[in-house]
Amino acid sequence: MFLLQPPQVADLQPFTRLPDRFRERQHSDWSRANRGGHPTESFLEGPVVDDQGNLYVTDIPFGRIFRIDAAGEWTLVAEYDGEPNGMKLMDAHTLLITDYKNGLMRLDIASGRVEPWLERRNSERFKGVNDLVFDSQGNLYFTDQGQTGLHDPTGRLYRLRPSGQLDLLLGNVPSPNGVALSPDEKVLYLAVTRGNCVWRVPLLVDGSVSKVSQFFTSYGASGPDGLAVDQSGRLLVANPGLGYVWVLNTRAEPELVLRGAPGASITNLAFGGPGRGTLYVTDSTHGAVLRAEPGVPGLALHRAAAGSR
Repeated sequence: MFLLQPPQVADLQPFTRLPDRFRERQHSDWSRANRGGHPTESFLEGPVVDDQGNLYVTDIPFGRIFRIDAAGEWTLVAEYDGEPNGMKLMDAHTLLITDYKNGLMRLDIASGRVEPWLERRNSERFKGVNDLVFDSQGNLYFTDQGQTGLHDPTGRLYRLRPSGQLDLLLGNVPSPNGVALSPDEKVLYLAVTRGNCVWRVPLLVDGSVSKVSQFFTSYGASGPDGLAVDQSGRLLVANPGLGYVWVLNTRAEPELVLRGAPGASITNLAFGGPGRGTLYVTDSTHGAVLRAEPGVPGLALHRAAAGSR
């Protein structure tokens, strides 16, 4: 008889924190709706690592994008009227941003210029886009979360093809959040924050989805957020309500639990460093970035197809 072994447990280590000169202490529309009306200093999300080893993160309430070098030094790249959340590299010079307020936005890293890329669908605004991932063919999968939850399970998962065709894959999700692809790209993993779980979304040859199932179930006040996949196919799940990163095997069994400090809100994660062996994690409550060495390098991330849209 197979007996499930308890997971290993390790602590996430400090890497760097948002410098005091960049810490705000004021209200914003985002903090009024999402932080119980309390003023906030920052809320970091959307980590992504470039080819030179620089880490980029978003600051949702104040519309800022930061670059962090290998030594942990921060540079403000852009500040604009938006609420940037997830990010992925389109190419070596451009970041694509899921902006809750504005839709999909494009950032030219060198100039700091931010401009619209996809603001609406059929003239209708999105609920509030959240996270994104490219596949090897240049298809973009992204979530439209808004304020959905168990009370309003109408969050959406989209695929944007390189041709510009936008497909609605799911429209019944209670708070769709992070997205990640399996190594063979036949399965998309979808964090369902208010359902406190991760869904498994089979991607069929004809472009449709079917037999979507619940892959992993968590617990606590705030469920899964950002996702990543390593080269062995393990799924890494940021769980802000617990301050954990779950490292799950292909049976959804926790093999490793990476813990933040008490009170940490572990929101998102990205691999980087030599051989993509370092995991960088945003602790949004403290305006900090943590890191760990999970033992298996991260899966390489794809970028936009040439000539997309």
